[in-house]
Amino acid sequence: MVAAQTAAKGGLSTLDLEQIRDTLAAGRKPKVVFTEQAGQIAGQLGQVVALTDPDLSDEWVVVRFGRDELPFSPADLAIAPKAPPVKRTPAVPAPREESPVPAPAVAAEPDSSAAPAKPDSDAPAADAPAAADPAPSPAAEPPAPEPRSSSKPPAKKTAAPKAKPPAGLTVTLAYADGEWTVAANQGAKALAKPYVIKAGEALKMVAMLDVPGVHEAVEEIVSAARAEAENQAERLRAELAEIEARLAELREAE
Repeated sequence: MVAAQTAAKGGLSTLDLEQIRDTLAAGRKPKVVFTEQAGQIAGQLGQVVALTDPDLSDEWVVVRFGRDELPFSPADLAIAPKAPPVKRTPAVPAPREESPVPAPAVAAEPDSSAAPAKPDSDAPAADAPAAADPAPSPAAEPPAPEPRSSSKPPAKKTAAPKAKPPAGLTVTLAYADGEWTVAANQGAKALAKPYVIKAGEALKMVAMLDVPGVHEAVEEIVSAARAEAENQAERLRAELAEIEARLAELREAE
C-alpha cells in the first residue's frame, strides 16, 4: 500500500458513509486513509470491503490493509485525498545544424590573344551536397516514481473470551414425615439425591447459621419428635410388661 504523506484528521461523516455504501453496491472498493485516532498506522491507505451492523459493534467498517481485513470505527478513517495529475513536459527537438551553401562561381570571358589556359588538375572538385541531418530522437519520458512500501501493521489483539462462571450450588436440609434429609444440586444437575440423616446432624448443620428463627424452628421439631419417641417407648414398655406377665403365668401352669 502507498503511505500518505500526512495523517488525516477527523473521521467519516454520515455523507461519507453513504457514498462508501453506494460505491460498494456498485462493485468498487473505495480508498480511505487512517486518521490519528487509529494509532501507529495513521496516514496509511486502505480499501473498504464491507460495512457491518453498527448496532453490534463500534468497529463496523471493514478495511483491507495489506493482506488483512480488519474492522475499524468511522472515527479511525477518512476519505483518501485524490492524487494530483502528473504533468508531463513536451519533448523539445534539438536544434538542427545548417551547413553553409557555397556561392556559384562566375566564369571569366576568355581572352582571344592569350593562350588557352590549361585546366588545373589540382583544382578542388565540386562541393558535395551536405548530408541530411538525422531526425532528432524524442526525449525519453521520466520514469514513474516507485511506490514506497509500507510496513505491515500489527494485527489487533482480540479480547479473550470471558470464562463462563460455574453454576450455583444449592444444599437443601428438609424435614418431612418425621425424617431429616439433605440434597445438593448444581444448577439443574443433581449432585446428591435426598438422603436421611440423624436429628443431631441436622442440629449441627443449623448451628452454623446465625439465624435465631431457624434454630427455634429446628429445636421445636426435634423436641416434638423426642416427645413422640418417648411416648412410643412408654407404650412399648407397657406392652412388653403385659407380655412378660402372661408368659410367667403360662410357665407356672406347666
